[in-house]
Amino acid sequence: MDFLRKNIRPGEVYRRSDLEYYSTAIDRHLRQLTNEGELIKLNQGLYYAPEHSKFGPVPPDESTLVARFLKSNEFLIVTPNAYNTLGLGLTHLYNERWVYNHKRRGEITLNSKTFVFKVKSAFPAAITKEYLLVDLLNNLDNLAEDANSVVHRFSENIRNFSTDELMSASQLYGSGETKKFLKSAIRKVNLKLT
Repeated sequence: MDFLRKNIRPGEVYRRSDLEYYSTAIDRHLRQLTNEGELIKLNQGLYYAPEHSKFGPVPPDESTLVARFLKSNEFLIVTPNAYNTLGLGLTHLYNERWVYNHKRRGEITLNSKTFVFKVKSAFPAAITKEYLLVDLLNNLDNLAEDANSVVHRFSENIRNFSTDELMSASQLYGSGETKKFLKSAIRKVNLKLT
């Protein structure tokens, strides 16, 4: 047990398989460390060694948590709340995070947060404003916002986005409907400029 305890660092997320090397009775020791508060069980086979602040345990970093859960760094976390930053008048708040990845799908609760895992063939390494808009248009039917109002506000604010980056993001990550809409909207803007 002491050998296991020495190899657990606060702030880290562990899979059971990461820790079994350090124990001859891993399940009993994990139960004991969980009861003592040195580990928090996040999900089946997933544990967090909490860091502590004056306010209590510090939650694990979401990216670290998802990486350990997936056993991969190939994912992108998107929250629909980020769409509110696009300047299109969106205001709804959502209590979930979408995890775009290559191998897992379904709704999973990790550390009391809901993550919806969605299998995507492609997604960027980092979120840009233009990618976020493409993602918004891809998911418009899944949101509480009025789709017609969003499309109208985008058409009025298209100059706030890089049209080259929009077309690139659309081609790489957009649905057929999103590609068609953006191509038409950008063409209209270009016609007005000439």
